[in-house]
Amino acid sequence: MTNGIVIVGAGHAGVQAAASLREEGFSGPVTLVGDENELPYHKPPLSKAFLKDADAKPQMLRAEAFYTGADIGLRFGHRVAAIDTSARHLQFEDGAKLGFDRLILATGSHPRRLPLDGANLAGVFSLRTVTDARAIRDHAAQASEVVVLGGGFIGLEIAATLAAGGRKVTVIEAQERLLGRAVAPSISAHVAARLAASGIRLLMRTTVERLESNNGRVVAVTTSAGERIAADMVLVGIGAVASTGLAEAAGLAVGNGIRVDAQMRSSVPEILAIGDAVNYRHWQTGADVRLESVQNATDQAKLAARTVTGHEDAYAAVPWFWSDIGDMKLQMVGLSAASDRTVIAGDPAENRFSAFHYAGDRLTAIESVNRPADHMMGRKMLAAGFSPTPEQVAAGDLKDTFARWQSAASPPP
Repeated sequence: MTNGIVIVGAGHAGVQAAASLREEGFSGPVTLVGDENELPYHKPPLSKAFLKDADAKPQMLRAEAFYTGADIGLRFGHRVAAIDTSARHLQFEDGAKLGFDRLILATGSHPRRLPLDGANLAGVFSLRTVTDARAIRDHAAQASEVVVLGGGFIGLEIAATLAAGGRKVTVIEAQERLLGRAVAPSISAHVAARLAASGIRLLMRTTVERLESNNGRVVAVTTSAGERIAADMVLVGIGAVASTGLAEAAGLAVGNGIRVDAQMRSSVPEILAIGDAVNYRHWQTGADVRLESVQNATDQAKLAARTVTGHEDAYAAVPWFWSDIGDMKLQMVGLSAASDRTVIAGDPAENRFSAFHYAGDRLTAIESVNRPADHMMGRKMLAAGFSPTPEQVAAGDLKDTFARWQSAASPPP
């Protein structure tokens, strides 16, 4: 290879792809391109621990010495304007070009914009980068009344963090329950009850009609019910949109993400795509999905590196996610969309329980609140294709039950 492999996107997926290429023995040029000037960093802490500490620094994904030692070229602070698939080069906004033999797109996602006048007022924020997190942290230090738009993971993580710091927080959610697209109703109800008990006001089935300003700064939110809520800070967390603009302009197949096959190849075979920006046919459900998680980004990056180095493995990683909301560690493994019944283990009153989801007799997913052992067992069981019975779940002996199943499934020679 003359130009080697170029990776566009320096988040979890892009950095892992670069590392995995070297681990898989690829010795040609590898260049990592990112539009931020920061070394790549962990994003999950930005909505939690980073906001609590005025002196907190971003947690680096890899030390700078890693990139030097692995001979990975860095092009940070440069935004890609276009992909020329025929000439196989990137066009940067500053006019520079960068050739590639193979390209890996790890362009991620970006926050959905609030479709209202006033979305750009001072005091209105969304969270994607460490620059956003710094701005939120600095403004929150002077804020006393905060409105969070959106009851998803990002919105609730920030709401719990800011409320714990003494601010009056209101969460406005358009749907009938929190985390409606992410977890089962039993988990949603529990999260809502804990947040309400901590003093956070929750407005469900409610939207925002307008943002009120004074001298260019937000001062209040008016809801669809006509209520005016004072706000010196508004956090917008109404979902994320796959960053597919480059891919679509280059003629790649796109539909709720960049469409890829089981080896992470796009409709242009020399271009692969991974992470939050990708839409693929999921091995477990048979449905097309786009997943936003560190695990998915990391595992797809590892597979892409194997594809580039001549392997034909199919993506079959068990999806898992997590979120820290106040005193609740939520951990989810599997996909529950096809489930038709749920078994609860543990005690919600103690803030420690798990929801085991089934489609018929097949375990499809486990959602846990402060029950990390259930989550870890779930990852093992789903990967192995083992489904405990509801009675075994209730008995609480999953580790021994799984071990016995493994022994029976793999008898000694």
